[in-house]
Amino acid sequence: MPMPGYVFRDGQPIPDSELKQQPQGEVLPGSTTDMTRVSTTTSSTLNTPTSSTTDGDHATDSHALANADHDEKGAAQTSEHDGVKDLGWNEHPKQVPDLVGGLDNEALWALVRRFNKQMYHVKATTAPLLGGLDLNIADEDEFSPDKLRANVERLYMTVIIGLMGFGKHIARLRSWREPRRTGAFAAVYALAWIFNLLVPTFMTTIIVLIVYPPSRSFLFPPAPLALVDSSTGGVQSPMAGVLGSHDSATGAPEKHKGEAVEQEASNFVSGIGSIALSSATGKHEQGDPDSDPLNKSVPDPTRLAMAGADAKTSAQGGTPTEHHDKTKQPMEDAMWGKMRPVMHAVGDISDGWERFANALSPTAPFPKEKPRLILASAFVGVLAVSLFTTSAMVMKGTTFGFGAGFFSDPLLWRGLDWLNRNYPDWQKKLELRNSILKGVPTNAQLTITLLRIGEANRAPLPPPPTSEQALSNKPADLDHDDVPLDASSDEIHAAIHQDPAEKEAAEAAAATTAGAEGKPKHRHGEHIIGFFKGTTRGGVETKLGVDKVRAKIGSNHAKNHLGVLPKASEMVPSGPVDFKGRFKGSKGWINISTAAAIPCVSWSKEISDGSGGAVEDSITRHEKHVAFKVPVQDIKELKKVGGLGWKAKIVVGWATGKTVADGLEIVDKEGNMWKLTAIQYRDELFNRLIAIGDQKWESW
Repeated sequence: MPMPGYVFRDGQPIPDSELKQQPQGEVLPGSTTDMTRVSTTTSSTLNTPTSSTTDGDHATDSHALANADHDEKGAAQTSEHDGVKDLGWNEHPKQVPDLVGGLDNEALWALVRRFNKQMYHVKATTAPLLGGLDLNIADEDEFSPDKLRANVERLYMTVIIGLMGFGKHIARLRSWREPRRTGAFAAVYALAWIFNLLVPTFMTTIIVLIVYPPSRSFLFPPAPLALVDSSTGGVQSPMAGVLGSHDSATGAPEKHKGEAVEQEASNFVSGIGSIALSSATGKHEQGDPDSDPLNKSVPDPTRLAMAGADAKTSAQGGTPTEHHDKTKQPMEDAMWGKMRPVMHAVGDISDGWERFANALSPTAPFPKEKPRLILASAFVGVLAVSLFTTSAMVMKGTTFGFGAGFFSDPLLWRGLDWLNRNYPDWQKKLELRNSILKGVPTNAQLTITLLRIGEANRAPLPPPPTSEQALSNKPADLDHDDVPLDASSDEIHAAIHQDPAEKEAAEAAAATTAGAEGKPKHRHGEHIIGFFKGTTRGGVETKLGVDKVRAKIGSNHAKNHLGVLPKASEMVPSGPVDFKGRFKGSKGWINISTAAAIPCVSWSKEISDGSGGAVEDSITRHEKHVAFKVPVQDIKELKKVGGLGWKAKIVVGWATGKTVADGLEIVDKEGNMWKLTAIQYRDELFNRLIAIGDQKWESW
């Protein structure tokens, strides 16, 4: 379930600009013949189709890489089996074999987890791909607070965490706590300054860092992010009290790789929402009276944006009605109308950062050397020019450029007009993703390629494991000798472990306080909230009970609400072939059959044998009760939909603490739409459907 912290716009009409339907691209007609495999490797000589000349057998570079014969293979890259191979969809993570060669399972699952939160709605497109990879964000992508939240979380996990790491490296260098390294940097800088070679030295260093990866750890030895003090460059105790993860700002414990930084990103957005809500409601604790029993007993409404990990929470503040305030509606319309460009800008920044990261450290099956060489070549020209350029020439050129830009406005507009008429897509071609980063994926494009690898070999990737158990305070594994900080092993040990004396003192103080007070005191506000929570829970159960009656008499809206709050007994293992879900309110199973000549998705009241159609006799019982069957290649649109509206989901999550089972809409190229509801493993079903076919997807 998405994490809390949303600040929604409620009770006002959505601007017309957000409601306009954009023209949809048609899905490519697919061939039912098997794709021809090409022999490639993961080196820089990888033979993949270019964006300008699309391979006849593969729609995109991603499809070509998925169907390539890789040198290093995992369990999902072998096709020596009949039917669909279950690689451990419902097994313990330790029992799942290595899935993709060159990538450990924890890193793979971190990519898939973030992909699930980022992807909501995809459409097939026939537009040319300048970069050779699909799943780009559509220019007409509609805005929603949920998408903005996902983009800001991506911004934190990529850009902000990256800048934190860079800042701490600078602090370590300036602190002289690593005297040999800092001294070497200072000596090189002094020599370059004396001989007027600062720019060439800087460019050479960048080129070496790009082309030769071992130089990165040599010049900038990595250290756990939470262990470095950004002010002194020395060792500090992590904010979480224990070093449970190496790549997070707080050092919080995690059960699976990447979960701590993901939780930080969620809390980062929740914190922004809480601050915004505090500002909107006029929170000013400094002006409160010293003693106010009523104020102390009432819960803080601004905490609603931070509370509850299982429900999205928000608060509404009292504002003047439109009758008294004529600026309210125009200002809200203007603000919400500008949010889509803001959301796109945040997403573009994150995409650019991910592309640079994947160019510097490519992940299989993408080429390893070619992106680095292309990126380094962009700095070679700057290096060559800097060797023959003086500071006077730079100053002259800068002032000339400023004057030319300031006084030649009419000429510039004529030139832009000529470019727009003769080369309409010149701006797209100049984008980094279509020039020096051409063919380099974002994390989402990397993930869908990995998903396609599994589908090409009839071995769908298992879903990421969940972390339902409480986290322990056990520190993460860390070799003190490998920490490049000027600190002893005892100092590092004390920083990453909680002091036993402090822990015992805290426990003793808590026990003393509990014994002195006897029964814990309950504030009146908690009793009030508990009363309303119980009342709301009863109202939710009544409403869902009424929906069952309405569904029996034919209400389609009521049918879509059936099963949205599954009981524990109804949670059964699903995937990779059959997924439990409802169609028009009826219980059944969604089946993906890929062993036949034409892969199809269907819904039936009966479950299949899980072979994916490899055994014809086994699917007879399933197909006897099929309500619909759609060739995967004919799907042109997939959209995740909520089991309940966002406001109802907030109330249900708060009152019941249960997870709402969401749905999926499937639209084919004829415009027919099938809505599946109460789907267990909805994200995994979505991922399989977008990875099976040859469609070129666009994210909406």
